Amino acid sequence: MTDVRKEAYNIILKTVKNNHFSDKLLAQAVKKIRDEGEDTNFLYTLVKGTIKMQKNLDFICSLYTEKKKYEATDLKIKVLLFLALYQIRYCSSVPDHAAVNEMVELSKKLYDEKIASFVNAVLREYLRSPEIEYPSDPAKRIAIEHSFPEYIIENWLEEFGEENTEYLCMYYNEVPRLHIRVNSTVTTTHKLKEYFRKRDIILEESPFSSKMLISKQASDVLANVSFDEGYFSIQDTSSALIVELLNPKPGESVIDFFAGRGGKAAYIAELMHSNGELIAIDKIPNKVKEMKKSFERLSLDSTHFITEDAFRYGPVAPAYNRVLLDVPCSGWGVFQKKSELRWQMNQDINSLLKIQEKALNMGANFVNDGGILVYSTCTLNRSENEEQISKFLSRNKNFILENAGDYLDKTLVDNGYLKTIPYLHHLDGVFAARMRKKS
Repeated sequence: MTDVRKEAYNIILKTVKNNHFSDKLLAQAVKKIRDEGEDTNFLYTLVKGTIKMQKNLDFICSLYTEKKKYEATDLKIKVLLFLALYQIRYCSSVPDHAAVNEMVELSKKLYDEKIASFVNAVLREYLRSPEIEYPSDPAKRIAIEHSFPEYIIENWLEEFGEENTEYLCMYYNEVPRLHIRVNSTVTTTHKLKEYFRKRDIILEESPFSSKMLISKQASDVLANVSFDEGYFSIQDTSSALIVELLNPKPGESVIDFFAGRGGKAAYIAELMHSNGELIAIDKIPNKVKEMKKSFERLSLDSTHFITEDAFRYGPVAPAYNRVLLDVPCSGWGVFQKKSELRWQMNQDINSLLKIQEKALNMGANFVNDGGILVYSTCTLNRSENEEQISKFLSRNKNFILENAGDYLDKTLVDNGYLKTIPYLHHLDGVFAARMRKKS
């Protein structure tokens, strides 16, 4: 049988050490565990939770040993402590003594008695006196207690205030629910919901989109054959709303410039009933390959897949009814699902802002008279959102902002923009602006 804690430890260490994403490693481990008939939920919880909470866990561990000794401790040993402490503090189903004993034994297996004794001593000391005193400064306290980089917390404090920033962090640290989009070309929301109900899998209808269903039973839903048969796609409701704001119609010409793995492009094709012209562009070959597989699984056609840098695509002509620019961004809206993203310190916001501005200027050249341009991000950073659109509209008087409330639930709309707030709407945080080119 697979040692789930050992698998979790190896994934966390590789992810933290190399500044990588854990999803590929998790997928490999999950397949092995599932083949052995074991529950994969515990592995997901340990990996994603420990990575999310590493700043908090690091701070706490440092309080229970000599400062210089802890600072000199190798990362591989710190990760053992993080994983153990995460179970004690955040996994109510794991008794404290079990968390300590299992991790001490794992330390012996992986390393030696000396390291195991150190891990045991730190954990026992914590259990004897578990009260933690955090810094009084709001930015420092929230950053450490909820485990986020301080510069992000400072930005949110300015945007949302202290109480709402804390709510936002708490939401991001919860275990995410699974959102799925019904493939309306082959089934209906009611039929798919009933199909799963008969298998004791509960799917709730989204209050914001008739094509979206939500479940706490992610592993059960994903293991069901209906996914492979193309009855649904995995997509957060917030992402689907961006496509609903674009509102593509059968027979139109549509271009998606930063298509990625094709989640939004597939929904566009579904809404168009594969009738019309859809061009999906991404510069990464593996993503385009995955996109093609996804379209085949969903039985969607009438789509041209282009592997190319969006900025080099041509011919440049105002020939499209609808243009989608789901641009590269800081990703501050998807921290719940992408646990590593908050620690990706290689992001250069200024470079992102330049790419976004360039994308808007480029995309505008493809919109025909009376056509629609939708700009979207998955971030809560105003400089990447409202400020980008304000600058674009000041440069391009032939485009006007349309009210997103005419197409979507008005509770999701702020000053005409689609703007989902995770702790309010229980969705990923996205921003989108719908602009019409004057005839």
